Amino acid sequence: MTISTAGPFPATANTTVRCGDVELAVFECGDPEGTPILLVHGWPDTHILWNRVAAELADRYRVIAFDNRGAGDSTVPTEVQAYRIEELAADVRAVVDAVAPGQRVHVLGHDWGSVIGWELVSDPAAGDRIASFSSVSGPNLDFLGAYLRGPFSAARLRGSLAQGIASAYTVAFQIPGLPDPALRALSGRWPRFLAFFDGLDPALVQTAPTLRADMINNLKLYRANIHAHLRNPRPRPVPVPVQLIVSTGDRAVRPVVHAEADRWVADLTRTEIEARHWSPISHPDALAARTAEFVDRVAVSR
Repeated sequence: MTISTAGPFPATANTTVRCGDVELAVFECGDPEGTPILLVHGWPDTHILWNRVAAELADRYRVIAFDNRGAGDSTVPTEVQAYRIEELAADVRAVVDAVAPGQRVHVLGHDWGSVIGWELVSDPAAGDRIASFSSVSGPNLDFLGAYLRGPFSAARLRGSLAQGIASAYTVAFQIPGLPDPALRALSGRWPRFLAFFDGLDPALVQTAPTLRADMINNLKLYRANIHAHLRNPRPRPVPVPVQLIVSTGDRAVRPVVHAEADRWVADLTRTEIEARHWSPISHPDALAARTAEFVDRVAVSR
């Protein structure tokens, strides 16, 4: 099988944004005068994940995507602590400040991009620059930690066990060197793996030429964040509108991860799509439609 590496992100502009010692590769398409929507990817992806979603949104919106630190054409820090979600949220703010000065941006995050988005909008001042956040297949680690440490109930036990089973792979991901050989092998078979894991058409899977390195480098996301946030959760009120787009067949992120969300998010919308984990690849039309509807509704309400 041939893996496509020429992702057709319909870029009309690209630039580099600096955040401290990190340079971030930023890509843009769509209507330059349109409402800005920023797309944030997760592991082991790059901005290429958003190819088909961006194409769906580009006729009406200004669509911005970037490669997270440690991935694609962006800087690859070597220290684990450089991958704390606080650092990656700072990257998002740097991109927003650089490419949309004076504007409030809508954010759509998937997988670790959603985890980063949750950290971003948990800042009390988030509403100054972030108009809304749509979360896909990525938990707020602090909400999840609070849920797991909450008072005992049969429902809480069932939910915890369900997510524990779904997240079992993350244990191996946190042990330096352990998953590396398997991931190096998997990187050459990634479309076939997603066909098996997610049931999607492997011909739709486009990867960056840096995929193998990205898989290994970004294991630091798991090592820098999961234990710290689940053991000592710090849930905070979220001051911006949030949309939970729940993929009903997601094998990696179960709906229970959002059990605490309504305690902390005053303006919370929940919607479902019949998809598995990699919905930006398998269901770009549904994902783009839910995002556009939410963005437009927030704009009217403000």
